[in-house]
Amino acid sequence: MSQVLIIGGGFGGVWSAAAAARLRYEAGVLPDDLTITLVAPGDHMVIRPRLYEASPEDMCVPLDRILAPIGVHQVQAMVTEIDTAARTAVVQMADGTAAPLPYDRLVIAVGSELVRPDLPGAEFLYDIDTLPAAVALDTHLKNLATRPAGPGRFTAVVVGAGFTGLELSTELVGRLHAIADPIGAADEVEVILVERADVVGPELGPGPRPVIEKALAELGIRQRLGTTLAGLDSESVRLSDGTTIPTRTVAWTAGMRANPLTSAIPGQRDELGRLKVDSDLRVSGVEAVYAAGDVAAARVESNHRAMQSCQHAHAMGKHAGRNAAADLLGLPRVAFTPDPYVTCLDLGGAGAVFTSGWDRDVQSVGEPAKDLKRSINRLIYPPVDNAAEILRGADYQSESRVPQPTGTAAKTA
Repeated sequence: MSQVLIIGGGFGGVWSAAAAARLRYEAGVLPDDLTITLVAPGDHMVIRPRLYEASPEDMCVPLDRILAPIGVHQVQAMVTEIDTAARTAVVQMADGTAAPLPYDRLVIAVGSELVRPDLPGAEFLYDIDTLPAAVALDTHLKNLATRPAGPGRFTAVVVGAGFTGLELSTELVGRLHAIADPIGAADEVEVILVERADVVGPELGPGPRPVIEKALAELGIRQRLGTTLAGLDSESVRLSDGTTIPTRTVAWTAGMRANPLTSAIPGQRDELGRLKVDSDLRVSGVEAVYAAGDVAAARVESNHRAMQSCQHAHAMGKHAGRNAAADLLGLPRVAFTPDPYVTCLDLGGAGAVFTSGWDRDVQSVGEPAKDLKRSINRLIYPPVDNAAEILRGADYQSESRVPQPTGTAAKTA
């Protein structure tokens, strides 16, 4: 009996498991002869790209509805150690007991985490990095209407004008109005975007920036560029330029890194802590270990590195899981070849912007792009309960489910 062990219950881990199960099925191998086990601390797959929206508690799918139909074992536990020499991972169960899990091939797909700042009052920061954190922010926002009126009650400060910060800040305008307007406090709603760089969306490049700046202006979002947070308390924030802003809501979105569990793998890493992998997604210099999703520094489209994104996590999972199973079944591996890179940035009530390529050429803006974003947010959910549909979705040769803009009006604002 051979064993594929997958660590992580996000996009990279779930699609690794499904791709391994698909190849096992195609090869006519029984589950008892090639076992596939997924370990994750929770029992749900979180649709992390949607946590900027209201009601984040709905943005998840039970793992057993994805894994059980395709014969993948699920272990709800935290991995605390990985011994690549002995080919075992130690898991800690909810009751505190620990046990080793052996593997013949390992896929590590434990995702990324937010880099939280060390500054006075950091305990008052909200974020949307995890489902519990996003739920905490949503609960806080809904409770604002019951709090005493005063300066900053419906002011939200978002720190970081990258992809996540832009989606959250533009969405917060509508979310805050939905809470403030019914109690006659519409004029109190204000969203302020704080960014260390001197432009918004610094990593998105100049292509979509005019669209983003227009959207921020349309929504009335104030920008504080070239500055960052110096400290905060429950009633205000202090910026690095000495400004104090009354607010009850401060969200931190600046900076991501690979999950620290990657330190258990003796491989080379990039500046984000991601494991460097070869074209088959094998961790360079480490036997029998693959990496997928936000922990893998994979090369894509010539000289680029994969982004910590849903799009690349989907594709990497399908390649890594398939290749891990292929090793054990004596079948050839396949090189990681994702679809061309695209982005679709939600801009709340101002629509969205859809770009293609690494230069992020704008293809669609406004409501046409918003329709694309809505479609993407639906399509990133994996099929459930139906083994045939789940295995069909795990085909590495058709990993993209991202719709494309159509028609001559695609760029109409």
